[in-house]
Amino acid sequence: MMLNKKEEKSEAAQLREKLFRNKKNGCVKVSADEIKKADEYCEEYKNFLNRAKTEREAAAYAVEAAEKAGFVEYDRKKKYAPGDKVFVNNRNKAVMLAVMGKNGTHNGVRLGIAHIDSPRLDLKPNPLYEQNNLALFKTHYYGGIKKYQWPTVPLSLHGVIALKDGSSITVNIGEKEEEPCFCVTDLLPHLAVEQMSQVMTKAFNGEHLNVLIGSRPFNQDDESENVKLNIMNILFEKYGITEDDFLSADLCMVPSTKARDLGLDRSMIGSYGHDDRVCAYPALTAAIDAEMPESTIITVLTDREEIGSDGNTGMKSTFMFDFISDLASADGEEVRHVMAKSTCLSADVNAAFDPTYASAFEANNSCYINNGAVITKYTGSGGKYSTSDASAEYMAYIRKVLDGKNVLWQTGELGKVDGGGGGTIAKFVANLNADVVDLGVPVLSMHAPMEIVSKLDVYMTYRALYEFYMYK
Repeated sequence: MMLNKKEEKSEAAQLREKLFRNKKNGCVKVSADEIKKADEYCEEYKNFLNRAKTEREAAAYAVEAAEKAGFVEYDRKKKYAPGDKVFVNNRNKAVMLAVMGKNGTHNGVRLGIAHIDSPRLDLKPNPLYEQNNLALFKTHYYGGIKKYQWPTVPLSLHGVIALKDGSSITVNIGEKEEEPCFCVTDLLPHLAVEQMSQVMTKAFNGEHLNVLIGSRPFNQDDESENVKLNIMNILFEKYGITEDDFLSADLCMVPSTKARDLGLDRSMIGSYGHDDRVCAYPALTAAIDAEMPESTIITVLTDREEIGSDGNTGMKSTFMFDFISDLASADGEEVRHVMAKSTCLSADVNAAFDPTYASAFEANNSCYINNGAVITKYTGSGGKYSTSDASAEYMAYIRKVLDGKNVLWQTGELGKVDGGGGGTIAKFVANLNADVVDLGVPVLSMHAPMEIVSKLDVYMTYRALYEFYMYK
């Protein structure tokens, strides 16, 4: 008599299957159809990455996508009905999308929050100078970077120049093949004996991250700063600006490379800016796809997370709280009562286990490429310092939501306990008395000019946010 597959398993094997977590590669846990959906979903995500390399560009993309999907700009004087869709544009650098729920704010709101800024090189207020017949931009790096990764990388110039007459000029140079690119130079190995003998923090410092932008003089006159004059004249002819206009500009240098499939199996995406646009895009699309949720849902795409979330477009600002206050007031609710009943997925990335640098990770509590969205119960450093730690009850609730809809997910910590650490915006939401936990995409080479993610993980993060929004 033939034994069926279950009867062939030993008692121990059956018990392990019942009691242990399934640690197989996520690609074998989902159907081929699900993998195909992930690949298709990520095609527009790659376009988003290429179009939205700064928070301003990401905000503009979000507003455009929202309006195309029927969202209208929020008017606090207007009464909204269940199913209505609105957006708020905060200074063109942060955006909120809301879909009014059947129960409005009476049972709290459901928040999905991601940041749309990424590490980069900002131009200083007086950036342009000439030295030894070369024209360069002085930069001030933004966010946590390894400085040695930025020399010799092709860069493009992005940003906005605001003029005294109230108009502004959008700058984007270096993304098209026919346009010039820029770069930070590096010292040749033949002369770098002293440099290479130093620790990384000494071998590369912030004042060396100068971007080369030109070498030809304006004319043949033997005058100083003729190369700088030529560059300034080119900018004047293109944009009508003078050197003083740099004083009212938000300009930065970002890698000019495009998002590309990575691996012979095309299972991953290599790109600048995955952190945290890889969570912002799923949060955006989940809000766009949400129809008639039970409670009002709000996707918040915020700025300045990489430098502490300060400022009027960061999560320490009151812009989200004020919006929820308006919604609560319209429903006859007190905002403090609404926040106490609200739930949030802080959509941010975690460090995927990298076998090349295995010593930095604790394998049993790491997240892995292709195992789905990662839930990070807490972040922080040095004994959970400066973190929000999600409660057991809220973790159980999120497990119920995701498992009930067959969303592929995993848990992870940010490396070994004493290895360093980092934080997210979850704590700022928790400080408003809402339940919150981090959920996002595992990333390899985080904060590098090119980061790596799995297409399946991106899609599962979208699914997690969508099911969270629509859960009854």
